[in-house]
Amino acid sequence: MSIIVNPHNSKEEKALLAFLDNMKYDYIKDNETQILSKTQQLEILERDRQYEAGEIETFSLNEIIAHFNLKDK
Repeated sequence: MSIIVNPHNSKEEKALLAFLDNMKYDYIKDNETQILSKTQQLEILERDRQYEAGEIETFSLNEIIAHFNLKDK
């Protein structure tokens, strides 16, 4: 599975990386633009549908930052 994330700022990037590290996920940080396959595009659309239908749990950036005790440096 591949996930492409585009954080809006360094605080969001730090929160995401802290989450991945805490969960012990393997990941590759790549700064180059990637093109999504048709399967990946469909997966994103399905997850959007699930989100809009209230079928998945979400967390705000502030909740993630508080959970991982991240602070501005």
